[in-house]
Amino acid sequence: MRDLVAGVRVLIVGDVMLDEYWFGDVRRISPEAPVPIVHVTRSDVRPGGAANVARNVVSLGAQATLLSVVGADATADRLRDALDEAGVAHRLNVDPGIRTTLKLRLISQNQQMLRVDFEEAPSHESLEAKRADFEEIVTLADIVILSDYGKGALHAIEALIAIARRHGKTVLVDPKGQDYQRYAGATAVTPNRAELSDAVGGWSNVAEMDDKAEALRARLGMDALLLTMSEQGMKLYREGHALHQPARASEVFDVSGAGDTMIAGIAVMLGSGRSWEEAVAFANTAAGIAVGKLGTSIVEFNEVINARPPLPASEKE
Repeated sequence: MRDLVAGVRVLIVGDVMLDEYWFGDVRRISPEAPVPIVHVTRSDVRPGGAANVARNVVSLGAQATLLSVVGADATADRLRDALDEAGVAHRLNVDPGIRTTLKLRLISQNQQMLRVDFEEAPSHESLEAKRADFEEIVTLADIVILSDYGKGALHAIEALIAIARRHGKTVLVDPKGQDYQRYAGATAVTPNRAELSDAVGGWSNVAEMDDKAEALRARLGMDALLLTMSEQGMKLYREGHALHQPARASEVFDVSGAGDTMIAGIAVMLGSGRSWEEAVAFANTAAGIAVGKLGTSIVEFNEVINARPPLPASEKE
């Protein structure tokens, strides 16, 4: 299977960021205010958002090209270095009027104590440049991921979907916000329960959730809707049936970035010609491994393959 995956080319477009972690110990409370003093002993930086999707595509054995917008700053330089190290090809258009998104996390004894965000939406001009690049390179991709973190890089996502579909590409969308009509015409969308609720409203039972998820899929004209449900696993909705995969995590340590790993796994498997059912089983196992790691982490192809075999579907309708 690894040989089939190695030739898959995935184009990832969306909001990128740099995740920076400061690790330390708490030994006393500040005399200036009732807050802990953290003595920082080490730090780490990792690509985040769409960039984390891209590096998971590579770690799962496929080829990744990342397209996004960054500022003209040191954060962007560090992000490029991290992507180069991860083996991710990238086109990061520079918008000199913004700061590259940075999420700074302070961690003590494996507990996140504070997160500080720096972010600004890119300009119309930089987004137009990105669209021109997209039209140029989408023909080289086997599958496209649009990773929407609501930071502005996918402001014109409707146009990107139309371009990709015109070239016959499978388009997977990791959504954000309430307006899912923006994603109409894509191949599939991958919300979690909170994101689905934002789009369709709440539900009182599983049957009502199923009805709302399927109605959304049909209204958007998509082949599939994949709902991630944390400790309850994943549910794949396609016309006429739903498939439930139980959660595969043995221990949940940190859920940040698990959705990135999941959609990367789906793309890698679909791109290699696997069925939706096989892709969901693979991605479910990969996400279960990801939540056992700290922060935005990658999952290796061999970790998934060496994990216990995927569980059979517990529910087919």
